[in-house]
Amino acid sequence: MTALSIESAESFGCDDDIRLVDRFLAELIYSHYYNKVFTIAKGIVLDAEEAADAVQEIFTLVYRNLHKFDRRSRLSTWIYRIAVNRSIQQGRASRFKYRFVDIDQAREIAAESHVPQSDPAVAQAMAQLSPSDRAIILLFYWDDLSLNEIADSLSCNENAAKTRLFRARERFRKLYEEASS
Repeated sequence: MTALSIESAESFGCDDDIRLVDRFLAELIYSHYYNKVFTIAKGIVLDAEEAADAVQEIFTLVYRNLHKFDRRSRLSTWIYRIAVNRSIQQGRASRFKYRFVDIDQAREIAAESHVPQSDPAVAQAMAQLSPSDRAIILLFYWDDLSLNEIADSLSCNENAAKTRLFRARERFRKLYEEASS
């Protein structure tokens, strides 16, 4: 529904219907994209709780700005762009945040969140990358997005996305080799 049709519908007293449609749309978008957005956020911020916080902020931004979606790209690309940008911001902010947790609580959290990795050096190398490097590697290798889709998600052209991916891959390779040796 465009802003013009919303305004004209409001003038005819359809406020409840519009709110109902908005709520339905928001819930539909949330349920459809939640897992993918959470995966992107967790891959960038590397913490499930912070990723969950980021996801809530991401969907709040999506809902608030849905009227700005111009339909020149896919809705998923637009949502991933918001997810990547917000997750990178969250990752940068959390890098300087200190966390103090009781030792027993830390053991419980570690036991719950322990997911066996096929190669611990991969996890270690990914953890050492910057949030923006993690984002582009995740989008390319884990989410199987094309360079064009990544470029749209990162608001850059395809050549810039290709260059960023190359550089992130090189930094990952160096960190991986250090972790493996």
